[in-house]
Amino acid sequence: MIIKNAEVYTENGIFEKKDIYISGGKFVEKPEESDQEIVDGAGCYAIPGLTDIHFHGCMGYDFCDGTEEAIQAIADYEASVGVTTIVPATMTFSEEKLMQISHAARAHQNGKGAELCGINMEGPFIAPAKKGAQNGKYIHRPDAAMFDRLQEASGHLYKLVDLAPEVEGAMEFIREKKDEVVLSIAHTTADYEAAKAAIEAGVHHMTHLYNAMNGINHREPGPVIAASDDERCEAELICDGVHIHPAVVRNTLKMFGEDRVIFVSDTMMAAGLDDGMYELGGQPVTVRGNRATLEDGTLAGSNTNLMECMKTAVRLMKIPLETAVRCAAVNPAKSVGIYDRYGSITPGKTANVVLLEKEDLNTKQVILRGEIL
Repeated sequence: MIIKNAEVYTENGIFEKKDIYISGGKFVEKPEESDQEIVDGAGCYAIPGLTDIHFHGCMGYDFCDGTEEAIQAIADYEASVGVTTIVPATMTFSEEKLMQISHAARAHQNGKGAELCGINMEGPFIAPAKKGAQNGKYIHRPDAAMFDRLQEASGHLYKLVDLAPEVEGAMEFIREKKDEVVLSIAHTTADYEAAKAAIEAGVHHMTHLYNAMNGINHREPGPVIAASDDERCEAELICDGVHIHPAVVRNTLKMFGEDRVIFVSDTMMAAGLDDGMYELGGQPVTVRGNRATLEDGTLAGSNTNLMECMKTAVRLMKIPLETAVRCAAVNPAKSVGIYDRYGSITPGKTANVVLLEKEDLNTKQVILRGEIL
């Protein structure tokens, strides 16, 4: 396959007009002599398939259903919108339920739909006061032995573990696991000092920044400033137009720099479906438009897939497209250690490409592992 006439997003973070060559499901340096399949990318940007490292479900399914049916349905939907590699998140559940989810993920065979590249363990190691849409019944102190059991059951698919650094046992967990998995501050009451101590101990990631944590105050700067202060720390942003004000998104990119910001969707099972009543973590959720809430009004994830979040960042929040692609395709792949295989249009990597119409950024075509969807 040859994709011609498109403006291609390069590893340098800029768009260049050039041809893309694909063979055997990979990007290659030169076209095969027998290659007759031409895709015309005129009037389009060609970007790498996106990677979502924090979302829960879509199309009526939740990753925590813990079934092959759910995982495949999620993978199929994500691929259809141009999110070609996925690291779905668990919720705060019992170890027994998390074990079921781990086994299901391990048993999943990639090859159809988006590639399952890992698991994000969001809960149960969180602070009750900032549980958000998590189920407080199952909150558990950070437990390295419990994590080891889940990691073994999953076939070492857990790429991130979210935790509140101020809770009992958290610092011990951080010191023990910092070299095994990406550790992230999440659902926390931590102040600046507690967050800073956790970052210095080995936490280098922030889960859905600003949400379920203390905000910025000029006398009590909180965890956001602690993270921005440290060049090693990266941060997730939900750019759905609901979770974070556009001005805050713009200024977060200035504070952290575009290399340290990761766009995530945090979608729940309603993504891709109509308004109505759904569920997240065993709790009822009402979805109206792009807003998903619990009965008390607490935001319960989002209803906007990562591709639409990226487009919202450009259209509504006035983020340059080059920056938005970096935050939705490059940075997440680097964060979970898969950038050697995904996240850029580079010879040798898996050929996941999305063609976006230059005029309005509407998706024209998704190419997954070298095949047109």
